[in-house]
Formats: sequence, structure tokens, C-alpha cells
Amino acid sequence: MAHQFFFNSFILDNLPPPATGFDVVQDISEPRLRMYVTSRGVKTFFVRKRVHGRDKRIIIGNYPTMDIEDARSAVPDILESAMQKPRLRRKKITLKKFLDIYLNARVRRNSVSRDKLERAIARHFVPILDKNLDDITSDDVAGVIGNISGRAIAGRMQEFLQSVFKYALDSGYAKQNPVAGLPRVVQHRRVRPLNIHGFHRLVRAIERESDANLRAAFLMLIYGFAPKSQVFSMQWRDLDFNHYTWCDRPLSDMAVVLLQDLPQDGRWVFPGRGRGHLTDPRTAWRRVVNAAGIPNLTMDDVNKFLMRQLTWASDREDLRTNMNTLLSDVMA
Repeated sequence: MAHQFFFNSFILDNLPPPATGFDVVQDISEPRLRMYVTSRGVKTFFVRKRVHGRDKRIIIGNYPTMDIEDARSAVPDILESAMQKPRLRRKKITLKKFLDIYLNARVRRNSVSRDKLERAIARHFVPILDKNLDDITSDDVAGVIGNISGRAIAGRMQEFLQSVFKYALDSGYAKQNPVAGLPRVVQHRRVRPLNIHGFHRLVRAIERESDANLRAAFLMLIYGFAPKSQVFSMQWRDLDFNHYTWCDRPLSDMAVVLLQDLPQDGRWVFPGRGRGHLTDPRTAWRRVVNAAGIPNLTMDDVNKFLMRQLTWASDREDLRTNMNTLLSDVMA
């Protein structure tokens, strides 16, 4: 909650900045008027308002460039302007062109994730990409979503389109949201099948694996507290056995013992075919989980099972201690 007091120049001039981040203070005379105070001492007037279902913070100006009374008098006009519906743009725009605007304005992803999203758009939205936004109907959207195989993907693409059209409404590019009235795709969430008894059977099955490289890699899925992509791509240069770390993350005692027993004769800890590292040994994993009696268990299920029980700690040594404690408990 913001600190409340009567805004005057003496108090605002002497407001202490926070050590980090920012503080928020509120005016008693005009309760809708607030101020950010940053760690660098910058003071900014703003108002909060729920506009079209979304909480917005509207900047008024910086103090002392803007006078306190001017900021107070500006509040009603700013709030009234914020509640007005966006002006509808008369020029029609296709979904394909608007998606470029949406992706640049609203999507914050790394290049790999963004490329994946753009491929999904190009694959699933072909029937409506060249249509104008206002010409797309609920039946068009239902047809596109219905043609997507896989409930999880269909649900995510429907949620994506809902967000796109909501942004189009808010920015004045569309008059209606054809996704709003559609029923949501029912998704059957996968239940992760691993419990403590299955975990013990899994460990015994891994220890019976004949391939030493695969056996060590599968055990590292347990001892390393990391997903398979990171475990299989481990490099010897990233390991520091003097400080029990792997890329600045702590290593459990069981991981250290396992890794020190492996031959360090190449770049990769778990080499694959050719010059690369191990990637996806699904055949060997299927053999292990069938032997453990958990045929639908994935490699990532193991990491999820352990991470749900691991007590996180910001201190590296404390986290390492928690890793060792958890492993000793689940391996007992």
C-alpha cells in the first residue's frame, strides 16, 4: 500500500529514495494522484485506472518540472480520456499484417521461441491470415481451431488469438472479438506418474542398464537437478570439482562421485554419436522405464518430481545441502 500524506514541496523535496527499485506515495488532497520515487531520486506523478478490464498506470509528469497543483488538476481529464473507447481506424488491415504489429508490440520472447510461434501461426492460421480483421467470424476461428490436432496446441492457439483480437479492440483495429464467444478447448492435463515407490524401481532399473554412458546420463538426471537437455549437453570445462559446481550451480555429492568416475577424454561428459553429445536416447529410456514398470514416464518427469520437493535457497551452499538432504531421503 502506498504511503499517504498531503503533497507539498517541502515533503516531496526531502523524500528519501529507496535503496533499490521504487516506492509509491499517495496524495491525501487528491487520492487518485500518486508518485513513483525511484532509487535514483526521480519523482514521477501518475494515476491508476482500470481501463477496459486492465489495470493501467498513466504517467502525468516528473516533479519538480510539473507543479503539484498542475498534477492535481490534470487527474480528472486524464482519467476521463483513458475511459474513452479507442478511435476505430477506418483503413482495413489483414490478420497477417496485424500479427506483425502485435508480435512487435506485445510479444517478448527470445529468437528461438519467437520463431517457433511464427511457424505455428504460418501452419495453423492459413485460412484466415489474408482476411481483414473485421471480416473474420467466430465460425472462421472455430474452423481453424478445430483443424488443429492436439488439444494442448489448439488451446494455446485459441488463447493466442483471443489475446490478438483483444489487442485489436483496445487499439482500434477491430470492432468485435470473434474468439470471445467460443467455448474453450477442453484439455486433459497429463498426470505425472512418478511416486516414491516408482522412483526406487526406476533407480534400480537404471543401475541395470548395460551401457555405461547411458547409465551415467540417466543417473545424472536424478543427481543433477536439471532437465535432460542441460544434462546431456554437459561439458567438462563447465565442471569445477574443487568447488562442487557446474556452471556456477551447485552439484550434489552423488553427482560429484558419479562424474569423477567417468573418463574425461573429450569435450562432452556424455558423448553421443559422432562428435556431438547425447541428445535423445528414447529407445534406451523406454527399455529402462518398462523394466521399472512405469512405461509412460518421461525423462523430464524425473526432474519435475525432484524439483517439486527441493527446498530452494539463494545461497549456493544452502542449496547444495538441500539437494543432498533430498537425495538421501528419496534414495533411502
